[in-house]
Amino acid sequence: MTNILLHGCNGRIGQAITRIIIDHPNLNIVAGVDPNLSVPNSFPVFDHIENCTIPVDVIVDFSTANAVKPLLEHAISKNIPVVVCTTGLSTEDVDFLHEASKQIPVFFSANMSLGVNLLINLAKRATEVLADCGFDIEIIEKHHNQKVDAPSGTALAIANAITDTLDETHTLRYDRSNVREKRPKNEIGIHAVRGGTIVGEHDILFAGNDEVITLSHSAASKEVFAVGSLKAASFLAHKSAGLYNMEHLLDQ
Repeated sequence: MTNILLHGCNGRIGQAITRIIIDHPNLNIVAGVDPNLSVPNSFPVFDHIENCTIPVDVIVDFSTANAVKPLLEHAISKNIPVVVCTTGLSTEDVDFLHEASKQIPVFFSANMSLGVNLLINLAKRATEVLADCGFDIEIIEKHHNQKVDAPSGTALAIANAITDTLDETHTLRYDRSNVREKRPKNEIGIHAVRGGTIVGEHDILFAGNDEVITLSHSAASKEVFAVGSLKAASFLAHKSAGLYNMEHLLDQ
């Protein structure tokens, strides 16, 4: 049995994790951390990570960006593996995450959906086949109207995976409204749509002469991220220090 500390347990995805944990008999949430203590849970909840004294095997984090560094500092002091699922991290946060992984196991992915990460792998393979055939590449991401960052971290992860696959340098274009010119061949367009309650949709268009290939992923609920985070927790619990991601999990 792997005992989990759920950091950000009373957020929407934190609550989704508590609902689906019953489907993972090898995992158990023994404690939670959240500044909001008004939500009833079947496990003790603390208002700050430093106040939690319950032994755990791994921490799953769905909190806020400014809480990630203190969490990692605590995890280092207690030698606890951490699955960091929080998005919107600053460059400094990501740098500290990399430093922390030299001392403890850290799992970090821009998107915790297994399907999205498979989509990224498929995009890399499609790029290998199609880029030399003159196909243009465009990325469209859609999210709910409460999302504050654009483009999404997942769209950027897709774009970075594609550019890493290409032989030559490509420019990411977020806005063409102030450019009066034809589309350069070494450009990848990223388009952000915000509206309603869209959980998350990502399309990758490979547009060639007289044909278009589209790779798509659509999330119907936030439970897809909860499932991925629990898979990651099970994967990470007994790993040695290092930085792990969904590619490691999928390869396993």
